[in-house]
Amino acid sequence: MNELVFSTNNQHKVEEVQSKLQGLCKIHTLAEYGCTDDIPEDHDTLEGNASQKSHYLFDKYGCDCFSDDTGLEVEALGGEPGVYSARYAGEAKDPEANMAKLLQKLNGASNRKARFRTVISLIIDGEEHLFEGIVNGKILTEKHGEKGFGYDPIFQPEGYDRSFAELTMEEKNAISHRGRAVEKLYAFLKDYSQKKQ
Repeated sequence: MNELVFSTNNQHKVEEVQSKLQGLCKIHTLAEYGCTDDIPEDHDTLEGNASQKSHYLFDKYGCDCFSDDTGLEVEALGGEPGVYSARYAGEAKDPEANMAKLLQKLNGASNRKARFRTVISLIIDGEEHLFEGIVNGKILTEKHGEKGFGYDPIFQPEGYDRSFAELTMEEKNAISHRGRAVEKLYAFLKDYSQKKQ
């Protein structure tokens, strides 16, 4: 079985990805791999950040690895907060403050179209491959629901009458941006492993 290092210590993320990869490969966190570095992500695009993180791991350890970066992109704000989603209201990375800032900026706006976008950078056998997952929706005028994290209480995915924070984990995973990117990663890894046999 292949082994991949995921540039995260978020066990929830790892379990979510591992379940979607259906036993194709074993995923390790940074901590499991012995990496305690504060990996830089200082690019101004999701692609740049994801690529920077996976190249950092590959250059230092020579391991097969992948990383992801996710942003919320709001049409009326020219794609904000985008790559700055986690620290939209400041370096404290406070989700409540981030949501409050976004709702204030959209106050009275009729166009509330938005999308969550995840980019995964995989480096395997020294080559990089990028995968993208998108879920379209809109920004609500106020928070709804207690589940999820980040902007989930104010984001309503297309085709649903509830926010991400009101969906069950199973419902959200079935349509989520990260889930869709991981599905592309899975398809690639499956094809790749068959070709190597």
